[in-house]
Amino acid sequence: MKKGTIPIFYACDDNFAKYTAVSITSLKQHASSDYSYDICILNSGLSDETVRMFSKLDNDDIKISYRDVSDYLFNVSEKLPLRDYYSKTTYYRMFIAEMFPEYSKAIYIDSDTIVQSDISALYYTDIGDSFVGACHEQVMIQIDTFGTYVEKALGLSRYSFFNAGILLINCEQFRLRFVLDKFIYYLRLYNFVVTQDEDYLNVICKDHVFWLNQRWNTQTLDHISFPIEEAKIIHYCLYNKPWHYDSTKHGDIFWKYAKETEVYDILKKELDSYSDEQKEKDKTAAENLLKLAESETEKEDNFLNIINEQHRSLDRVAIVKKIEEFERRGNFFEDVENDPPSKELLPNEIDYYRKGVVQKIQTKFAFIIAHRYVKNLIAEKKFILKAIKGIDNFKNLDSGAVITCNHFNAADSFAIQLTYEAADQPKRKFYRVIREGNYTSFPGFYGFLMRNCNTLPLSSNKETMKKFIRATDHLLTEGHFVLIYPEQAMWWNYRKPRPLKRGAFVFAARNMVPVLPCFITMKDSDFIDQDGFHIQEYTVHVSEPIYPDPALSERENTKMLMEKNSLIWKDIYEMTYGIPLTYTCDTENNEQN
Repeated sequence: MKKGTIPIFYACDDNFAKYTAVSITSLKQHASSDYSYDICILNSGLSDETVRMFSKLDNDDIKISYRDVSDYLFNVSEKLPLRDYYSKTTYYRMFIAEMFPEYSKAIYIDSDTIVQSDISALYYTDIGDSFVGACHEQVMIQIDTFGTYVEKALGLSRYSFFNAGILLINCEQFRLRFVLDKFIYYLRLYNFVVTQDEDYLNVICKDHVFWLNQRWNTQTLDHISFPIEEAKIIHYCLYNKPWHYDSTKHGDIFWKYAKETEVYDILKKELDSYSDEQKEKDKTAAENLLKLAESETEKEDNFLNIINEQHRSLDRVAIVKKIEEFERRGNFFEDVENDPPSKELLPNEIDYYRKGVVQKIQTKFAFIIAHRYVKNLIAEKKFILKAIKGIDNFKNLDSGAVITCNHFNAADSFAIQLTYEAADQPKRKFYRVIREGNYTSFPGFYGFLMRNCNTLPLSSNKETMKKFIRATDHLLTEGHFVLIYPEQAMWWNYRKPRPLKRGAFVFAARNMVPVLPCFITMKDSDFIDQDGFHIQEYTVHVSEPIYPDPALSERENTKMLMEKNSLIWKDIYEMTYGIPLTYTCDTENNEQN
């Protein structure tokens, strides 16, 4: 009795079929008898000879079938632009979910691959609600021209761009999230010419990628950190194919499997006859691809600029560009948005403890309407808190604490408020430090919340600041929680942790209370805000508290707490997004040096 059936898709024509046969041969040798492997060859017409060749690879575990996509593509041809996309086998992977509604997920694999492990392990990887499981595209990381293209022309990080040659496709999510419709929309909007379908897939799947171990797509240009024997799939991408070049990295592994196929002699003849002229064409094609990436980057009407102009608020686009410029210059503590005019907060205008009867009534009413407001935002998909991770770290606190959080949106305090409520700490109140102008100068509804929802406003007045410090110290020692943003300035939807200021950690060190590091990660939702940007889905990560060391001085504890908080945030960022934490200012400084 088989444990399950694994659907696997290749796409090829008669010319590429011989390489596909080698890949299937390698897959077959590592297949487990516990599973059935249904391999489907997507095509637009295969010769009888090609079908005969593939049929010889069938056995009790491996079943090979063929699906001519021509009829399907004819049925959707009215949706497609009048281009040759649907005649290119590389685009066929886009249609798998719709053409095969019986599958909840499937594997797509390029023909220029060698499988060195049981591919069932890939299929049974739990990728949650991600659109695809994929590996990082090393071309974008290792070749700066392509990395710059991705960032400047597509609006994606070079470290968040995946290679589409090996994919674990979440067919259910492809259908639920209308990925094919989005593909067709982008086809009409823009003609990607650098990596073509890979560009489209990355734009569509942004923030919906489960990052697989790079061993599942070990590109032969990789500077890999593991022995090639550990690679589960070897991918001979770009132009340096083993059937064209003796010098192809790890080409010997390809030939080991090729020898076991009936196409071995054909492949050897192709290698032997590959002329210097053809090799020169490959070199020219590689150079032209670099030039094409440079050209697309510099185009005034590249994809990113078109999206910005057609769909996005120019004011918000300007803020995004300003953040990019500030990061490039290393100005991490500067504001990117203009604050409202600020009136000075005087000592007699604030009671940080809010002990008066009227103040208590106002606070109670403010929280009632704030909860109602957040509830409506959630219902309207304008605020999406997807998950809270590590809530027990909050629940188990038995003292006051300084809560730290990255600051990227006014709504991030709502996320921490809901996290506090989920922690069920009724004996300890939750306060948040806010700017002076938010307290004194914000008008209307938001101003009412700023002044009455347990806020601790800073002040430009020295005497008021003394009052603020005394009140914050008192609240912490009384066992309450105080949210302080150690990054200081708010950078809209900025995902990286920024360098930290000392203030939050001074309070923790002076009062000998722990720091509870919270870091919010984001991913694009399917919903668009009024400025034309994707509304973000938030995940709050609550880390273990960091406790001051009684043996250290206040200064030493401040430094220790701040450094540990920075490392915790860095680890969460890199683990969640699957990319190293780097800043453009560091890159430019390294280049200058």
